[in-house]
Amino acid sequence: MTAHRIGGRIYIARHGETVFNAARRMQGALGHTPFTLNGFRQIDAMGRALGQRIHPSTQLELWASPTGRTLQTLSILCEHLGRDWHSARTDDRLVEIGMGGWDGRFYEEIIAEEGPIYSERHMVFTRVAPGGESYADVRKRVESWVNSLDGDHDRLVVTHGVTAVVLRALLTGDGNAHPSCGTPVAGPVPQGSLVVIEQGVEEQILVLP
Repeated sequence: MTAHRIGGRIYIARHGETVFNAARRMQGALGHTPFTLNGFRQIDAMGRALGQRIHPSTQLELWASPTGRTLQTLSILCEHLGRDWHSARTDDRLVEIGMGGWDGRFYEEIIAEEGPIYSERHMVFTRVAPGGESYADVRKRVESWVNSLDGDHDRLVVTHGVTAVVLRALLTGDGNAHPSCGTPVAGPVPQGSLVVIEQGVEEQILVLP
């Protein structure tokens, strides 16, 4: 599959760790979940890494999913970069995969009722939540967002785990459907990680342990 080429570089950041991440609770489309102390450390590390890469004079378009955790992540990154957070754009197409009836529930609780739902080895959900989205659904809306972009300036996008792996696969041209989720996804990166993609080539800038 050919990569969806956009002008300039696109920096893709996952939001920092939240109390839901730490407790292994589904966040999905939930609007706001607070950060852990480790989450703040992760965001600070991403901000420092971006500050070393992006010159203050570089034209940089700011984007985020319209959730509290992504917008707050972006606000701290903007402090490091000396950018105006208020200029950021949000788009519903950048939200996390919808988890329907599983939203807010503990993984352990769901697995006890439903059986295995996630591959720890491949870091993908292997089942669609009742009333939730599939990876193909996420790809469709992320592709719509990519196709709406114009201009050849750089962009910083703060989004979520599943959305990020689908977006990265789209921008690097990975057309191979993952056997566990049926949709092309990029290799997983941990919480609070940061990549940059330019002309279909990805560089991992910060991958936290």
